[in-house]
Amino acid sequence: MAFDSLTEKLQNIFKNLRSKGRLTEDDVKEALKEIKRALLAADVSFKVVKDFIKNVQERAVGQDVMNGLNPGQMVIKIVNEELVKLMGSETTEIKLQPGSAVTVIMMAGLQGAGKTTTTAKLAGKYKLKGKKPLLVACDVYRPAAIKQLQVNGEKQGVEVFSMGENHRPANIAKAALEHAQKNGNNIVILDTAGRLHIDEDMMAELQEIKETVTVHQTILVIDAMTGQDAVNVAADFNNKIGIDGVIITKLDGDTRGGAALSVKAVTGKPILYVGMGEKLSDLEQFYPDRMASRILGMGDVLTLIEKAEAQIDDEKARQMSQKLKKAQFDYEDFLESTQQMKNMGGLSNIMNMLPGISGMGGMGKKGMQINEEQTELAEKSMARMEAMIYSMTPEERRNPDLMNPSRKHRIAKGAGVDISEVNRMVKQFENMKKMMKKMGNMGGKKGKFRLPF
Repeated sequence: MAFDSLTEKLQNIFKNLRSKGRLTEDDVKEALKEIKRALLAADVSFKVVKDFIKNVQERAVGQDVMNGLNPGQMVIKIVNEELVKLMGSETTEIKLQPGSAVTVIMMAGLQGAGKTTTTAKLAGKYKLKGKKPLLVACDVYRPAAIKQLQVNGEKQGVEVFSMGENHRPANIAKAALEHAQKNGNNIVILDTAGRLHIDEDMMAELQEIKETVTVHQTILVIDAMTGQDAVNVAADFNNKIGIDGVIITKLDGDTRGGAALSVKAVTGKPILYVGMGEKLSDLEQFYPDRMASRILGMGDVLTLIEKAEAQIDDEKARQMSQKLKKAQFDYEDFLESTQQMKNMGGLSNIMNMLPGISGMGGMGKKGMQINEEQTELAEKSMARMEAMIYSMTPEERRNPDLMNPSRKHRIAKGAGVDISEVNRMVKQFENMKKMMKKMGNMGGKKGKFRLPF
């Protein structure tokens, strides 16, 4: 995640605070200096950092904190609360028109920020909520922009309105709104043209669209990878055409993430969604409290649960639960579970949301260091296991008891691994079945143990 480096630095600062027991005012001031350096290194706006540190310091050196039983934890709590406040305190929804009235949303942003893909992602979100969105191709300049929107719209099952490249975007928007009113579309999302940098032509075009049709929400898409520049872009757009909210893309990448911490304070406008991957489903609603937890290495279990609920079919989950209780699961069940994990963003994304492990620099159970290298090794190991299972026949996948030396040799050859790896996988699978069988038996004895399914 974008904040991995910041998370690691903050965790080290907090670890030092907790080890001191009683804190002096100098201890707190020294810790705040370190936090200031960490935030500036994450490309957070200098003014935002200055105000943030001032607010934390005023609260942290008060009598209640300094004389409390656990002042180190109190300081961490204050930092968490101030981070939430910095990013907007409350989750903000895009405001839709009441009843069956059509809501027009104009998407704006610089070229390369991922605006067209994000526009399609947003349409998919509304379709899942029971709305009937219409995507509108208003970018008549960038080669293949219209085609990109049409391809993504088709993947999302959302209609795309286009008049080609020879019409003014304002006229396209007007025709699209008429089309929506006639065809029952209740949300119209305009994908406008971007530029490599802000210029008067782009702003004039966006203003013309606003003068031609009633735009209810203007959403700015900014790229987290551009760091502090993204915040400057947001401020410029807000000053020149007015924006109602921001979507930050590429927050899953190896970026410093300062935009997410600065944009609300600089523009006064809320962050609505964050892009956490390239797939059309990888658009997450922005929760300031959950993001603060991730940044501080406390995980984000609520988002993890929501991802699981979205990806895991209730009936399949019930069937899997029964199989586990009876130790009847097979290699096909394993493949299905790994696919579900991939749909949730993969192992590293899941670990980022687990308390104590997020940020990859966190401490796992028994003080074990969970780092990026170990996660990468685990993902490679899972990929090899998948390759071995795909080298099995359908019959072998459904019946693990069929395994014999000749079958194992054939599977190893097909997967391009040593026979020892196949033997290891088969042994691990058998041990897992035995363990689950024991747990299932324990679950039936006087109710002392219950499986968590």
